[in-house]
Amino acid sequence: MSEPRVEAEPAVCEPGVCEESSLITTDSFEEFSHEINSLPAVPDDGGAAGGTEANSTVPFDETPQNDASNIEKIQDGLQQTDDPPDGAMSKSSSFSSAKSRDFDASTTSLAEPETPASTTMVSAEAETGDYLHDASFLNRKRHVFILSTAGKPIYSMHGNEDKLATLFGVMQALVSFIQSGNDTIKSIHAAGVKFVFLVKSPLILVAVSRTSHSVQQIQLQLTDVYNQILSTLTLSHMIKTFEKRKNFDLRRLLAGSERLIDHLLVNDKCDHRLVSNNPFSFMTHSVRILPLAPAVRETIVSAIQSNCSKIRNLVFAVLIANNKLIALVRMKKYFIHPADLRLIFNLIECSESFKTAESWTPLCLPKFDSSGFLHAHVSYLAEDCQACLLLLSIERDVFYVLSEAKRKITEKLRRSNCLEAINDAINNKGIKLLNIGIPEIRHFLYKSKSNAQLLCSELTVPYSSGAQFKRLEGLYFQLHHRIHNSGRPVKLIYQMKEKEVLLAWVTQAYELFVTFEPTVEKNEVISLVNKLLKWIKKEENSLFILSAPTF
Repeated sequence: MSEPRVEAEPAVCEPGVCEESSLITTDSFEEFSHEINSLPAVPDDGGAAGGTEANSTVPFDETPQNDASNIEKIQDGLQQTDDPPDGAMSKSSSFSSAKSRDFDASTTSLAEPETPASTTMVSAEAETGDYLHDASFLNRKRHVFILSTAGKPIYSMHGNEDKLATLFGVMQALVSFIQSGNDTIKSIHAAGVKFVFLVKSPLILVAVSRTSHSVQQIQLQLTDVYNQILSTLTLSHMIKTFEKRKNFDLRRLLAGSERLIDHLLVNDKCDHRLVSNNPFSFMTHSVRILPLAPAVRETIVSAIQSNCSKIRNLVFAVLIANNKLIALVRMKKYFIHPADLRLIFNLIECSESFKTAESWTPLCLPKFDSSGFLHAHVSYLAEDCQACLLLLSIERDVFYVLSEAKRKITEKLRRSNCLEAINDAINNKGIKLLNIGIPEIRHFLYKSKSNAQLLCSELTVPYSSGAQFKRLEGLYFQLHHRIHNSGRPVKLIYQMKEKEVLLAWVTQAYELFVTFEPTVEKNEVISLVNKLLKWIKKEENSLFILSAPTF
């Protein structure tokens, strides 16, 4: 259907704008264009190009390359200081020895004996190993495959990768053939199917998609999968492993963590009610915030600061619940990337064992530093409050120090009734548009660009069912692709569909995607949007984190 022209009036407000954010706010597509066109390599000193203060203020492709990794910079800073206080660890007991994956028993949360989602029921043809003649396998809407540049199978989203050796061989041959002409294969299109490639030597990631997602959106999702692998192994360790043995079977190092990849992909077995807004956080490269009264959030931050400020090797304290950020306190000069936070959310959501005991696990945040592990003390605040606190340090021997800090934080939050406030926020299903007084709007997404935070309304009829939610997701992804199409970027899209009216609006301050009732007239759209923006502005102190607290 034709798309009538809508004249956009100036927005009456720009909710969520803040001078400084704890998150790196570089646009995902600008960043991805830089990454996809550069060959992956380990800097001489093992550094990564993300996570420092410079990244929050300059475009990604203009960010100065670090001479040393972020972790090494922190270690050097610790070395120059006086002796650490009691309970803190000095550089001599530090992180450097953890750059290989020698996990101990305390890291069992990454390797629980759970059945990966990829071991789903398959037909008789698949049982005999003939996946390529099995209709149920071939007709899946999405596949993701990972192999080494030597053609060694590593992962398959569906089925057993060992039974797909021929297919992996074809993928490797295609990549090698194109590379022989000094080029890189990105995608193949045939009969409504996209075959999308992401070459990150020594790995090759391939997606087969029948969805409406664009090639670039699929490549971004493959990049998330790649980062998930780095989170388990580190880039430097993986490259050194393949340098020693090109035919190495990487599954030996990834054993037990395949479920993290399965969950990150939000495959067909996932319950959309649990992960319904994850695709939108991924699409907008942002983080959702748990709405809280400003005084409650300030008390939470104060509790973290007062009990962690003397632990000088602590890099991040992250409090989350239901895939939403409650509070983030960071070491000065260091910021966290939304892609790294997605990995943290994914780890917590996948690991039930964290709910039963305090855990101590190594975790690589690739955007912060792909060369080594941070060490994470992970625990839920209390049995009666299902918010999870992660304290990430460069030291490997401070479990008990961080455990004591967590205990004191929980005590202070209980005394100030913050645990009860967090529980109330967790039980709140989301923003109800009827309560705002704009029933003409069915659903909206609002991203504040200055702090990379996303606001979503509650999913209601008709999008509360699985099939209709997937349809809405597809519509938003199509709008997002058109808005960010490098060949013909636009600022405003208005679409009249049979079942709804859609609007996508991008300004310097925000991105907004809105779904209206199909009866809404085009001359009502902007006034309804401005009414929504006024409400978000009024409530912004509760809906967003507008400060960047440090230890």
